[in-house]
Amino acid sequence: MADDKQYSSIADNLARVRERIARAAERAGRRPEQIRLVAVTKTVPAARVKEALAAGVTDIGENYVQEAAAKHAEIGAAVTWHFIGHLQRNKAGQAARLFDIIHTVDSVRLAEALSRRAQQLDRRLEVLIQVNTSGEATKAGVPPDEAAALVEKTAALDGLAVTGLMTIGRLQPDPELARPEFRLLAALAERLRRDTGLDLPWLSMGMSHDFEVAIDEGATIVRVGTAIFGPRRN
Repeated sequence: MADDKQYSSIADNLARVRERIARAAERAGRRPEQIRLVAVTKTVPAARVKEALAAGVTDIGENYVQEAAAKHAEIGAAVTWHFIGHLQRNKAGQAARLFDIIHTVDSVRLAEALSRRAQQLDRRLEVLIQVNTSGEATKAGVPPDEAAALVEKTAALDGLAVTGLMTIGRLQPDPELARPEFRLLAALAERLRRDTGLDLPWLSMGMSHDFEVAIDEGATIVRVGTAIFGPRRN
């Protein structure tokens, strides 16, 4: 179809993203395999998600539980499922069943709900604590000075494993504007590792427009959608 011409091959796009990750890692003195790529599939039809899996994607990220449930029915568990959107407590049961890693825990009450559900499912669910590093009122996440308490309380809950932190950089045309926020998250993680003894291997930060800056500042997970799948279709 004519209007599909703007959508490049997913395999080609994925190769370009991996090249960009490799170059960014090299500039930062890191190895590309240290960076975990999560392909963000919000609004992407299951057929195109399957194309991405065929091209080598092993991790996909979804923003909405209901949308993920429909895709999960088609795709199954042959991929690691990441929840990267705002999670309501009443969706905790579905999220604990569908997802392997929840990136957006930002309150004790949400952590407790996920803990109860994970135990009911006899699962140990990986969770990341979302930190609002930009201070923007429109963004979810715990303030940086409250992150340590939330990490410690969440880590004490059965059924959950706190394995890192997550943030969303400032959405501006210049990706450099997000650098201080990524640097803040990396420094916070280092301090929490020292103070709590937790490993916290995952720093989930950076999206299509700023993941190279995030890698430079220590990202170990980048969440990339548009650069792989093209502009979202309404």
